[in-house]
Amino acid sequence: MVISNAVVCDVNGEKKADVRIENGIITEIGTELKDAEIIHANGAYFMPLLVDANVRLQDSTLNSKNIKAISKEALRGGIGHIILNADSTPAIDSEVVLEYAQNNLDKLKGAKVDLMLNTLKEDATLSNIAILLKKGAVAPYMSTIAKNNLTIKIAEYVKMYGVTLFCKAEDNSLINNGVMLEGDVSSKLGLAGIPDLSEVLHVSRMIEIARHFGIKILFKSIASPRSIYLIDKAKKEGVDVRCEVSIHHLLHADEACENFNTTAKLDPPLACRSDVLLLQEALKNNQIDSLTVLHQPNSPVNKEVAFYDAHYGCEALSDALPLYYTKLVQTQMLDMTELLKLTVKNPAKNIGLEAGVIEVGQKVNALLFNPHVKVMVDNKQSLYDGEELSGKVVMSFDGAKTSKFL
Repeated sequence: MVISNAVVCDVNGEKKADVRIENGIITEIGTELKDAEIIHANGAYFMPLLVDANVRLQDSTLNSKNIKAISKEALRGGIGHIILNADSTPAIDSEVVLEYAQNNLDKLKGAKVDLMLNTLKEDATLSNIAILLKKGAVAPYMSTIAKNNLTIKIAEYVKMYGVTLFCKAEDNSLINNGVMLEGDVSSKLGLAGIPDLSEVLHVSRMIEIARHFGIKILFKSIASPRSIYLIDKAKKEGVDVRCEVSIHHLLHADEACENFNTTAKLDPPLACRSDVLLLQEALKNNQIDSLTVLHQPNSPVNKEVAFYDAHYGCEALSDALPLYYTKLVQTQMLDMTELLKLTVKNPAKNIGLEAGVIEVGQKVNALLFNPHVKVMVDNKQSLYDGEELSGKVVMSFDGAKTSKFL
């Protein structure tokens, strides 16, 4: 098979070329390649499949049906590898639940699915971190609601096994009653707010934990520019901390919650308008390490209710690459190579994998993306419902498995 007249794009740059694939392996990248089976790219991007390390299942319910559905949906959006959040129902905090979740993962027809483990059980005691890592969980997850004595034990396990700690920075006493960012909009709507100090306080705390133990921490779905400043400063001081931000927080402010729009009820809450601009500056200044679509689908019964009662989350998985391309690349916040570092190379690195390069001799893990096609978002649980996006995932290639999308 030859992919002809493509723009081959990876973390090292882009060039016009043909790509030969044999038995799921890239065997040649050149020009005017011949083969009995030729796929005409017509200038579409041939690029690595994306990686997203912050995905939840329907209603956060862990079962085989939901895993299969999320795997297929991810691939349509250009994501070839997802890592499911551990704070599902049931939470991935025991061998029984982990083995249940792992059942048939190797038979999925869409994106590859990996699992993180929840370091804290529901009763706030430690899960068996060592066993769960040995059994195949790719990363430990913790919320900073964990007390210091438990956090230190978690850090010791992380150091022992050389993995990256996925950390959600939040203060239980400050988030308990809030439903959106504390500020002018929450006051206007009469809704209890969550101060951004909830995040910032615990980012600072966990940076010192990382510094002391010499461990790697990925801060999940950061929403405060102050947090990003602290993480960036720590990185310059040699602390191995990294920052993940969702595309929604780069584009939407808390004003999106007006008229009690439950689609905009996210966790963490959307920032104020001035902070959104600062988040965009941080992106341009390479202070953000990875991006996520922060996909958290909910049944209508959990979203089409009063704002206070609505579950957190919105949907974006099936529109992931068109969203990134339209909102970040076409607006010149990023170029394609930079986008791939944030959505492939760095997220993969957080679970110990190398990804983001297209070269001869490797197993193909790529997609064809036509940036010239226009698509309309038709999803009431998307913040982009009714918007026209540029680009469509046409095909995906995962070893010998090829998928075509109408």
